[in-house]
This record gives sequence, structure tokens and C-alpha cells, in this order.
Amino acid sequence: MFDILKKFETKYAPLQKKGMRVNGFTIIDVRKKTHAIKISRPFIFDNRQVPKRYEGVQVKSQIQGDLPEEFSVDRTNPDWAKQNYIWAPERFEKFVDRCGDEIKIKLENPKMTRKEMLDAICFGDFEEHKSKSIQLIKEGKIPAYKRK
Repeated sequence: MFDILKKFETKYAPLQKKGMRVNGFTIIDVRKKTHAIKISRPFIFDNRQVPKRYEGVQVKSQIQGDLPEEFSVDRTNPDWAKQNYIWAPERFEKFVDRCGDEIKIKLENPKMTRKEMLDAICFGDFEEHKSKSIQLIKEGKIPAYKRK
């Protein structure tokens, strides 16, 4: 297992210069003894460059630092997750529309399109995320986005 982690760290070392940190392994299923490589990264980060799996091991990502205002949710209410879906596609769209120039600078790509920016910051594929979100809303598993 640790050989896989070392190979991952070596292969993705350039991303560590862009803010990604490899935090080691985490257990994702105790019964099945399933592990994942755990990484952390800044919010503005090109997620398309990180694989979902590496040599058969799932890669789990978490954001370090504060989230932009579009993603602020009042978490003092115990039922906040039933009322607000923090990763609503509309939030990503509002953020990209407001901060497109900043995203291009941080990702070092001045020619990025809106679609490319959305894909980069939204788990790698914005349209896939949007489709899944719409389906989960129809199934009643997540709340619909409410504009402020």
C-alpha cells in the first residue's frame, strides 16, 4: 500500500506546488477494509488533473481553507443540510461568473473558457455533477437550490 502512496506522491508532485497535499491513507469502509488516498487542495484547483482512482485505490479529496461566499451556508441550524445543498451547480456557476479572471490567474490559464473553469473547480466534470444533482433533487435526496 505504501508503495502506491509513494508512486502517487511522485507522479503528482507538480500538483503539490499548486497547493495539493497528500495526507496519506484513510479507511472508507471498515468492514471491507477499503482504503483511499486522502488529499487536500485549495478550492480553486484544477480537479481534472487528479484521478478518481490510482492503481486500484480510490482518491478522496477535501478542500483546505475557506469557501467562497457563493458556498456559504448557515450551519448553526441542525437541519442545514436538508435545506441547502452546498455543492449545488448554481453555486459553481455564480462563482465562476463572479471570479473568472481570478480562476484563470490561479490556474495559470488565461484562455480558459467558462466550461473549462466549471469542470476544473467542480470535481472534474460540471455537466455530470449537474445531471447527478438534478436526479438527486427529483428523488428528494438533496434540496433544490434557493437563490438569495
